[in-house]
Amino acid sequence: MDTNTHTLAVLFAQLGLPNEPQAIEQFLAAHPLPRGVPIAQASFWTASQAAFLREALEQDAEWSESIDMLANLLSN
Repeated sequence: MDTNTHTLAVLFAQLGLPNEPQAIEQFLAAHPLPRGVPIAQASFWTASQAAFLREALEQDAEWSESIDMLANLLSN
């Protein structure tokens, strides 16, 4: 059982992205999620990143809460 806390920074690391606070802020500013586009279908993900996001959400995995948080931040 995975007992790690899946924070936004940990999610960024899992996605292979820089996960320092400033890097996360820059990513959020540079990658708006268009209204109605599911996070896993955003054009800025690599194929493997999109697959991870899609599978985690489909399985309602431990990552789902962090992914939902990311989607909300990208939608603002």
